[in-house]
Amino acid sequence: MKLTLLIRQGKTQLIGQLKEIPGVLTQGKTVEEVKENIQDALALYLEDMREDDDAIIAREEVEFA
Repeated sequence: MKLTLLIRQGKTQLIGQLKEIPGVLTQGKTVEEVKENIQDALALYLEDMREDDDAIIAREEVEFA
């Protein structure tokens, strides 16, 4: 799977965010550091999502008009 890493200049550091998963954010002093850190941020996000899945008692698709 390919994801898009968006990097912006913050006040003191670069800020990285995944376009497809906006909740995955990180920062770093260099582009390389942001690239490394975003992998850790994504791993933590996915781990957290798996833990949340354990608490789900029902799942169904719902169509909204």
